[in-house]
Amino acid sequence: MRSILLLAAAPLALAAASAHAQPGAISLETLKSVTETLSSDAFEGRAPTTPAEEKTVALIAERFQKAGLKPGNKGSWFQDVPLVEITNSNVTPLTISGGKTPLAFALHKDMVIGTYRVLPNIAVKDSEVVFVGYGVNAPERGWNDYTGVDVKGKTVVILINDPDWQKPDVGGTFNGRAMTYYGRWTYKYEEAARQGAAAAIIVHDTEPAAYGWKTVDSSWTGPQLGADDVNNHMDQSQAVGWIQKPAAEALFASAGKDFAALAAAAKQPGFKAVPLGVKASVSFDNAIKRSKSKNVIGILPGTKRPDETFLYTAHWDHLGRCMPDETGDDICNGALDNATGTAGLIAMAEAHVKAGAADRSLVFLAVTAEESGLLGSKYYAENPIYPLANTVSGVNMDGLNILGPTRDVTSVGIGKSQLDPILEKAVKAQGRYISPESTPEKGFYYRSDHFSMAKLGVPMFNAGSGDDQVDGGVARGKKIAAEYTDKHYHQASDEYDPNWNWDGAVQDLQLYYALGRELANSSAWPNWNEGDEFRATRDKSRAGK
Repeated sequence: MRSILLLAAAPLALAAASAHAQPGAISLETLKSVTETLSSDAFEGRAPTTPAEEKTVALIAERFQKAGLKPGNKGSWFQDVPLVEITNSNVTPLTISGGKTPLAFALHKDMVIGTYRVLPNIAVKDSEVVFVGYGVNAPERGWNDYTGVDVKGKTVVILINDPDWQKPDVGGTFNGRAMTYYGRWTYKYEEAARQGAAAAIIVHDTEPAAYGWKTVDSSWTGPQLGADDVNNHMDQSQAVGWIQKPAAEALFASAGKDFAALAAAAKQPGFKAVPLGVKASVSFDNAIKRSKSKNVIGILPGTKRPDETFLYTAHWDHLGRCMPDETGDDICNGALDNATGTAGLIAMAEAHVKAGAADRSLVFLAVTAEESGLLGSKYYAENPIYPLANTVSGVNMDGLNILGPTRDVTSVGIGKSQLDPILEKAVKAQGRYISPESTPEKGFYYRSDHFSMAKLGVPMFNAGSGDDQVDGGVARGKKIAAEYTDKHYHQASDEYDPNWNWDGAVQDLQLYYALGRELANSSAWPNWNEGDEFRATRDKSRAGK
């Protein structure tokens, strides 16, 4: 999910929210009622493959049909997404031996652990521990943290984010403050597996991770979903997880090393991995369940070029039951993340149907398992109902603004594609301005479902309001964002509040409506800019359509 600061919008004439006959008018009743229902305790946090999923996808399909859409998958509202669920138990402490002091790190308090491998038991025993810095292998950037070291069968300890994340500006080997995909935790595990590591442990540090330990702990508690795979993901590391920074410091001290000094060295070009001379052990059992979740898909067929599509997406899932808070509440309701976005997707469908069909088709896709690693959108992108070569663009809605209006819009990934002028025009028409991303180190471009489409070539808008709150300015905006991330993100307290201010959400949705209408009634095919990482994929896709 994006930061809450990317979920806000500018002031709205309230008449526009209620004037349903007006093109682009957004129903406040839809936003409120759908969000409240989906985030109620009756939906138990909307975890995929649970009974709560059945209620969730049925509600979305019902609302799509009521809005006037057609079933989007050959007469069906659904696309099956094969998943495997792994629930671990009997987790032993992560023990460190061979150093100055034997250490035992406890689950939840010090570390979280899991696996991608579909096996009933996992046991890492006396695995040599190697510090691999940021765990990056980027030959095009002249950087390889694994040079000269063999980590097959070993446990690698990895820092989160990019080596230059603390640079105050954007630019340099890893774009400075702006995170690259090399900084994401998902990449760290992928590369460790390619290197043959038995276990990959990321050091949690709140600022470069972009969220606190509570968020990590909640996200790793309970059943963990992955894409089903005929090879049972045996190419992955046996164990993957996170360790609190103080625990990592204790581990390094036991090995006779200075964590701060090695972390600083890891930022420098030419860094060499450091064997720590200690060994790690951990084990746990897994309960395995294979099942199919569902994406929900509806379409408003185009009148002139129905085989060409513009895509609206939002993820319907959340964490289900998670770590109880101090009151004992263990339902992560996911009101903001992402009941609001799902409600926005339905309201968007209603607005477009009321305005009438466009030249191109408009596709509305509610995806599953975003919280488990963008699994639903990844499955759609790799198995599209409507070919990606014929998908002109799209907008993803991962949370809406419920805080009050802002004066600005932040475009994450601005400068990457030929969508920028289209966005600038629509933002200007609303009397707002585009501001630079305030927290590029958090890597929002790689953290939601638009990324699944982008990396397979489809230029995707990723825009929402910025920090400049109409009531309180930038200072208030940043304060609210920090509070949400610390106290509510991926926690049981993300609950519906009838006192939310929806004005910004409505105008953000009107912006998304304008973007969709502009491209759905156009014959243009905006591409990624020359030199962008996704340009070659799009060129190849369009050439072979």
